[in-house]
Amino acid sequence: MKQIKVTLVRSLIGRPKDQKRTAEALGLRKLNHSRIFDDTPSIRGMIKKIEHLVKVEDI
Repeated sequence: MKQIKVTLVRSLIGRPKDQKRTAEALGLRKLNHSRIFDDTPSIRGMIKKIEHLVKVEDI
């Protein structure tokens, strides 16, 4: 299965709670922290919600 790398590049300070919770659910806790996920519709939906805070790369 295709994989994607998600990196938190903008701060969560001052963001709505739902965006903070989405980043936490993805396991992104600090700036420049990255995680690798399988490219599934549920992960893509979470990324879409915080797309202005993260960078997504194909692996």
